[in-house]
Amino acid sequence: MLYGFVRSLLRLIWKLYFRWEVYGKDNLPAAGGALLAANHVSYLDPPLMGCAVDRHVHFMAKKELFAIPGLGWLMRRFGSFPVDRGGADRKAIRKALEVLRSGHVVGIFPEGTRGDGKTLLKAQPGTVLLAAKAGVPIVPMAITGVERVLPPGRWFPRPAKIRIFIGEPIEVPANESGTSREVLEKYSLLLMERIDGLRSFHEPAAAGKTAVKV
Repeated sequence: MLYGFVRSLLRLIWKLYFRWEVYGKDNLPAAGGALLAANHVSYLDPPLMGCAVDRHVHFMAKKELFAIPGLGWLMRRFGSFPVDRGGADRKAIRKALEVLRSGHVVGIFPEGTRGDGKTLLKAQPGTVLLAAKAGVPIVPMAITGVERVLPPGRWFPRPAKIRIFIGEPIEVPANESGTSREVLEKYSLLLMERIDGLRSFHEPAAAGKTAVKV
């Protein structure tokens, strides 16, 4: 209930302040586990991702955020879980697989860190690895306009327009026992190509045949 209330409140703020538009949200399967993967430019990206779809999104977030009073409690309440970006966090991986195999959505930023909004960084292989082990699709998402909302050195957001494009799912070959480096590289590259392609769209039909503006 709290998640739905906060999402509705934020959607209203995004609509009034950023004049946001979301296209292709029906590309996220209505049921079953899925990885929702987007480019990463700003700390606004996670709440924007969560508000763009109608399903509850569970986030893998850097562990430092959970140490912030209030924020850490809220994130845990919303089903987010910490990940240590300093190495292979097996506990976070097990938790992500548990959430995905339970039929839920996990939000992830394949680049692993924030970019400059111009050029996408290389995807970390963990996104494809999770999808393969859990046997779930990866749904690409492009968040555009945030680089104008919060340019470097600015703390208070500008009222610039934000558009979000959600593409058709990428089906990764399921493999619980392990996935070859070639497969990881192939699908990681495909994912970033899809996200980059979505970033260039400016029309409602851009996100695919099921594009819907909200």
